Amino acid sequence: MTDGGRQVAQALSARGLARAVLERVERDGAYAGRALAAALDRAQALSPEDRALATELVYGVLRRRGRLDRALDALAREGTGHLDLGVQIAMRVAAYQILFLDRVPAYAAVNDAVEACKTARGRGVPGFANALLRRLSRVGEPPLPDAAGDPTGYLEAAAGLPPWLARLLLAELPAEQAIAFADNLVAPAPVTLRTNTLRITREALAEKLAVERPGAELPPSAIAPDAILARHFEGPAKTAAWRAGLFAVQDAGAQIVAELCGAAAGERILDACAGNGGKTAHLLALAGDRAQVDAMDLSTAKLDEGTRTLRRLGAISARAITADLTQPLADPTPRYHRILLDAPCSGLGVLRRHPEALLRRSPDDLAPLAAQQLRMLDTVAPALLPGGLLTYAVCTFERQECEEVVAAFLGGHPGFSLEPATTAASGGRVPWATLVDASGAVRTWPQRDDADAFFAVRLRAGS
Repeated sequence: MTDGGRQVAQALSARGLARAVLERVERDGAYAGRALAAALDRAQALSPEDRALATELVYGVLRRRGRLDRALDALAREGTGHLDLGVQIAMRVAAYQILFLDRVPAYAAVNDAVEACKTARGRGVPGFANALLRRLSRVGEPPLPDAAGDPTGYLEAAAGLPPWLARLLLAELPAEQAIAFADNLVAPAPVTLRTNTLRITREALAEKLAVERPGAELPPSAIAPDAILARHFEGPAKTAAWRAGLFAVQDAGAQIVAELCGAAAGERILDACAGNGGKTAHLLALAGDRAQVDAMDLSTAKLDEGTRTLRRLGAISARAITADLTQPLADPTPRYHRILLDAPCSGLGVLRRHPEALLRRSPDDLAPLAAQQLRMLDTVAPALLPGGLLTYAVCTFERQECEEVVAAFLGGHPGFSLEPATTAASGGRVPWATLVDASGAVRTWPQRDDADAFFAVRLRAGS
């Protein structure tokens, strides 16, 4: 078999896996990352190149879904929305390769999609797909709206944002920044490492990783003092440095949230909504593993995963507590010097990592999420010692879950005040002035900070 033929054959198997994962995401509501990981685990025979292509296709199609449908619908008299889901997915996978990839010839992408469509209901579907995709390969997609003259149209067409989200983003950011944010949404999410300072410095870790992965680029983050922006760095969990517990994978924005909360030796700290333990481990590292951190979450599976993470990193001063923070705590007696609440939210700041959320979120979600976040703040506040610090964070940018939740909490708890982040005791490690808005809240942005979009504030209890 020629090199070109071998490349095409490999691509076919990768495309089939990608289609199956995408169908699970759309038909069953599966999370893309989990569905892809499970499919790749079952497909052990796939080469590294196949696995990379399948991953590219899954995330690329999800990120560009709106743009792909726009291109296909422009060439179809009745559009493509009436077709079976499997046919739509096959055509999107082919269209993504035609428009955005040059690794596989267009004819191979078309032929593969046509073969996949042969099992679909309805006469003439394979012929329709063949004609439409071949035409797309000849004429390309329709011109995009001008970003400067029609930013809303550009956000909807180029980034595939639903109209409500395009309007919301433009309400939060100047047009050029909104467009830069959206351009980041359709790019692969960066791999960011957090140095485990209980065992190594950032500089020493970068040197070790450079030896293990000589082709990687490992610049330090400009905002998070323990973060390394790992480029061309595949399979971090397969490195000796990972096995030795020298680092964790954690976005720089998430690291800034833990830095904002802070931690000191001898303190008692609650990591509410602890999830898989990333921020728990970071807080312990900030305190030299000499603080007592309670990792609280509703999911025992996440807490178990967090326990394994802490064990690998050598952070031992934590305990796991299962609790529903929408309900009053069993024992709200004030006992914590600091509480970190990284609350469940719309996730609009992490869409590049979870692009399937674009299919599922609606503006009707925002008010119920804000109400839940406020309930959680009300739940944890009584557990804070007088003069203690409550840090509230969400990985989104819209006002209902950010400023309005904070304002509602402060209105109901006059003993608390917003403490500007510039007073955060980080020993000069974090450039807070570049991250703080006029209200004193911290915001991180992908287009500015190489970080997910987080909103976070420090709320100080009265003495």
